[in-house]
Amino acid sequence: MTLLEMSGSLNMVGYGLATIGPGVGVAMIFSAVINGTARQPEARSSLLSTAWIGFAVVEALAIIGIALAFVLTGTLTK
Repeated sequence: MTLLEMSGSLNMVGYGLATIGPGVGVAMIFSAVINGTARQPEARSSLLSTAWIGFAVVEALAIIGIALAFVLTGTLTK
């Protein structure tokens, strides 16, 4: 195997690149909560509950993405 030769599945490389989206999404969600709490501290509880729902949706999409990457890896290697 040469230095530049790749082995394995390119699905995992694609998923690795796709994890940038959920990472940025989570950062944007919680930065908005921090901004909102700094501007209006009494709204902290409602902001946090909404943020956790958004966090769960973003992470669910990331988990679906890795599940699909593994499924595609399994079907392409057979």
